[in-house]
Amino acid sequence: MSQEPRTYFLFLFLFLSHGVASHRVPDSRQDLHPLLQKMAEEIIDGSYLNALLDLIQFQSSHGWTADLSHRILAYLNSRNVAFTIPSLQAAVEHHLEQRLYQPQKLLEDLRETDAQQFCTAMKCLLEDKKDLLELEDIVIDLGEIRKQALQSPGVNRSLFLITLERCFQVLNSLECVEILGRVLRGSSGSLLQLDIAEKLPRDLREDAFKNLSAVFKDLYDQTSAHSQRALYSWMTGILQTSSKATDDSVSWVSAENLWILGRYMVHLSFEEIVKISPLEIGLFISYDNATKLLDTVYDITPELAQAFLERISSSSFDVRNTSTIHRLGLLVCFYDDLDLLDAAVAQVLLHQMIKCSHLRGFQAGVQQMWKLSRWEGNLQNLETPEAVTAFFHFTLLPPSGHFSIAWYTGVHISDRNTLFLQLQLKAHLLDIAMENQTLNETLGSLSDAVVGLTHSQLESLSPEAVHGAMSTLNQVSGWTKSQVIILSAKYLAHEKVPSFYNVSQMGVLLAGIGTQAFYGMDCRDLLQVLRSTVSLHVSDLSPAQKQGVLSKMIEAGDTTSGLVEIQGAFFKEVSLFDLRREPGFNTTVLKEKELRRSQALFLYELLSKSTRRPEELLSTGQLVKGVTCSHIDAMSADSFLTHFHYFENNLSLLSPYQVNCLAWKYWEVSRSSMPPFLLTALPARYLASVPASQCVPFLISLGKSQLDSLVLDSHKKNSVLRKVQQCLDNFIADEYAVDIVGKLLCHLPAAVLHRGVSTPAWATALHGLRDCPDLSPEQKAAVRLRLLEQYGLPQNWTAETTKDLGPFLVLFSADELSSVATKFPDILQQTASKIAGTVPPQEFLWVVFDSVRNNSEKSPSSAPSPGCHGVIAPSSGDIFKLAEANACWAPQDLLCMEEQTFIRSVELLGAVRGFSLPQLMTLKEKALQVWDMPSYWKEYHIISLGRIALALNECELQQLDLSSIDTVASLSRQTEWTLGQAKSILQGFLEDSGYSIQDLKSFHLVGLGTALCTMNVTEISLIKISEFRVVVARIGTLLCSTHVLAEFKRKAEVVFGHPTKWSSSVLQELGTIAAGLTKEELQMLDKDLMPYFQPSAIKCLPDEIFKELSMEQIASLGPENAAAVTPAQRRQLSMLQLQSLQRALDGANTRSWLDTPPSASPTWTPSSGSPPGGPVTWGPWLGCPLLVLLHKTMW
Repeated sequence: MSQEPRTYFLFLFLFLSHGVASHRVPDSRQDLHPLLQKMAEEIIDGSYLNALLDLIQFQSSHGWTADLSHRILAYLNSRNVAFTIPSLQAAVEHHLEQRLYQPQKLLEDLRETDAQQFCTAMKCLLEDKKDLLELEDIVIDLGEIRKQALQSPGVNRSLFLITLERCFQVLNSLECVEILGRVLRGSSGSLLQLDIAEKLPRDLREDAFKNLSAVFKDLYDQTSAHSQRALYSWMTGILQTSSKATDDSVSWVSAENLWILGRYMVHLSFEEIVKISPLEIGLFISYDNATKLLDTVYDITPELAQAFLERISSSSFDVRNTSTIHRLGLLVCFYDDLDLLDAAVAQVLLHQMIKCSHLRGFQAGVQQMWKLSRWEGNLQNLETPEAVTAFFHFTLLPPSGHFSIAWYTGVHISDRNTLFLQLQLKAHLLDIAMENQTLNETLGSLSDAVVGLTHSQLESLSPEAVHGAMSTLNQVSGWTKSQVIILSAKYLAHEKVPSFYNVSQMGVLLAGIGTQAFYGMDCRDLLQVLRSTVSLHVSDLSPAQKQGVLSKMIEAGDTTSGLVEIQGAFFKEVSLFDLRREPGFNTTVLKEKELRRSQALFLYELLSKSTRRPEELLSTGQLVKGVTCSHIDAMSADSFLTHFHYFENNLSLLSPYQVNCLAWKYWEVSRSSMPPFLLTALPARYLASVPASQCVPFLISLGKSQLDSLVLDSHKKNSVLRKVQQCLDNFIADEYAVDIVGKLLCHLPAAVLHRGVSTPAWATALHGLRDCPDLSPEQKAAVRLRLLEQYGLPQNWTAETTKDLGPFLVLFSADELSSVATKFPDILQQTASKIAGTVPPQEFLWVVFDSVRNNSEKSPSSAPSPGCHGVIAPSSGDIFKLAEANACWAPQDLLCMEEQTFIRSVELLGAVRGFSLPQLMTLKEKALQVWDMPSYWKEYHIISLGRIALALNECELQQLDLSSIDTVASLSRQTEWTLGQAKSILQGFLEDSGYSIQDLKSFHLVGLGTALCTMNVTEISLIKISEFRVVVARIGTLLCSTHVLAEFKRKAEVVFGHPTKWSSSVLQELGTIAAGLTKEELQMLDKDLMPYFQPSAIKCLPDEIFKELSMEQIASLGPENAAAVTPAQRRQLSMLQLQSLQRALDGANTRSWLDTPPSASPTWTPSSGSPPGGPVTWGPWLGCPLLVLLHKTMW
């Protein structure tokens, strides 16, 4: 039986065993229950949703018998209404799908239902124990209906509105609140717009009000600032009405009301807080769950926190009592009763202050500034070793895991304010902790304060001290790479070869072990490491370090057992050569492994020979990456349709070529039920086959997909967007239209965004535009104009408006943002790093730069360097807060930086992507001032430089100690080296390490990276094949010159044979090395291999060689590779070749007998299960069919 997915509706099954409505039973209305008579009348009237609700209601209180379908048929015939099965099915499907695609009409239908029907509909949305409605041989899956309805664009909006309108009149208010909660939680807060508070009921029962308030508290972070204020007003309006307060002198804020408000308590005014009675605040603090609540007030202001602490102090609770301190939650971060604080209370207080990093933005920064000033004035109370140790142990770095530059640059600027102040405080206290004690003696008791130690302090540590403190050091978060290198070297100083025992103790310091040290370990020790908990930190290793581990394991001989132990992303480092040599893999061991596409291609082909169950392969981890067009073509229609959901659920893992193959297969076997988003993978003319009646399902399906991943050609994308605009009629009328277009909102033309989005739809559209990763300049200009029209100039914005428009601040000029920087510097800095996927524009960075500088100390150095008199040099605080905005420093400012500032900030400065060459040159000069000549620099100095190293000239690079491949690997991570600089790095490594080229190991090759591109033909020929073959994929990522790639290609032939013997997995593995093919070799490649070139290889093919490809080869490139063709390559092509290239870009089917000629208009042929002339059914592929019905299988 065909497994083609289709939506079957209830009425089809009612009559399935009766052919047509000619089966006669006595014509008597008394033979049919009144509720079923009503249902039949609604069928006649076309009110199919009402009929279904009546049926559900009938079945809930009556048993369903086989003769009921006979009686319904008789009743319909008695009314002279003759249905055939196909016509009834088509009518029902069309009606219910229209309600699905036009949720406004669903809202109207639900408004017109009678009380009983509406009650039934609402109860269907609740979690009912009986989720399956059984009618003899028919099962209606109410649970699936509910799930898919709540996930349908627009449907949840209708359900939300109708629940507010009618539910509280016909259902128990607690049930209505449960429905609202379910709908709201599925909408990510997008339904909680400003006007919703006006529609909320104000006469709820107490328990229902508490439950609904709890829902709003759960969605607090997803709610806009304006909506938060509106919901707060709704909550407080009800609480004040029910309060027993008789006049303004008595506060309505009781202990219970504080608990009901929850996180919304931060919206209380200062005046309301100070009026809370001591009795009520004391009662609130006495609640066992008060601490849990106070732990969530992340955005409380210092003023309000101090007010709450004052009220608590006025109660019977002593804030100096340790049990009270335990109850304060985040209020403890603003604790100010520091006079004569004893060590015991200090320890408890500091233990509680571990949660202060959860404070947000400005509040966190102010709190830390306050804490620094208070504690610096009261440190005499922490003179005992116990109190100092407690302070170190419980003051915080943020809960961000390991410190890394990549992590740091993603931290919001205002949160970086917090981090800096915490580090300042720790550094200050570190000096006190070491009074009368050596650092070696105190190291183990300093907890995470040790991250404040400088390079020189770490260098002064004894190996014994580091070894003794390892149980603390291995858990500390916040280490920089250079610190990790120093500590790891100290720890392993006594070991000639690291052992499993020592390595397993290192925790976060694992990445400090050198590549050569990993390679020197015993293989059995390495296997134990991979099986132990320290393997969680393997992801921190560099590619060279990972290759060092792999090399040792593979050399040991038992490759398969070793490779099985490698999990996650580490497995992507395994070479295709080793996989081909050890084919003992099965689907079980691959489930937790990430795969390169070349690995997946090989493994899928291998495993498909030993299993006949496609689901076993398609459900295995990332193996779906390896499905080829030939695999898809070989699937029967039934098998393809049955297993398509595996592809759909892993769409992000599929290449554009794979999606194109899936689209053609679907078009071939079941075009009538084809998921609409797949149409975008076909030639653009296929979009014309989407009738106007199917626009909504087309928009919904495409709105759930990533258009940029589906369509790579700009011309084709424009065709898709023209179809989208045609479906929308260039106008988004309301919120429902915004729901339906989904992610397509990010691609709508500027004209539509400016004038084509109605005012009622704009707020919802703005919510969606926040997540758009890359709006065009025209789109940004249109959004800016709409914002100015709606909110006026930024100088007139309120704090709430500024918060809500945070992601759009980058659209405004520096002049426009100057008032925001003055009025709300905290909000500006908090939102500065939230722009999705892009670096903020330079003008915006300047605004942030000026804001930070204007709020920092401006005192020139007391002993300025020559030329620095009067210059306000960068401070560590400025650099820490600014991150990417550090690119705004003038070179002279950077040169005048104090030495200690440079030492503490060098890794942060080295991570700034926007530094120009003059700025980098200045920072290099500063490094020379601080560290002396490059010949004196140690490995950790070089690694800490980051992009600053790009300023080193060839002579300076030759002075560096490059004997460690880890040092070289850190340099090769930079991609902006000149050819001369890269050659100096290569020669420096060979000279300093004493290796010759023929001695290089695979991990040396990986670590050298771009320096390999400077080798000449003779040098490349000296690389051992045994080392080259296991790092082919890594070398294939390098963008080397043509003659270098040609020589690497010759080495690849030794490994994989002549190019005519290469498979898809080999071609994919080679990457850019494949661009070294000669004209003759390229012409001999089978056209079916063309999609398996990597796009980077296509770009690297010389223009004069690329033009030698045949028309068939070019047409077979696939969409992704066709999009990679450079303009220079295009210019070399003939007219016929250009036509072939366009076919590839369009996604034309290379099997020409299936593709219609360009002049033809493709059309759908209705599937066999659809009635002649009936509508095309796309419902199942929207993830939201209104009805899900199943046969009961009879065996």
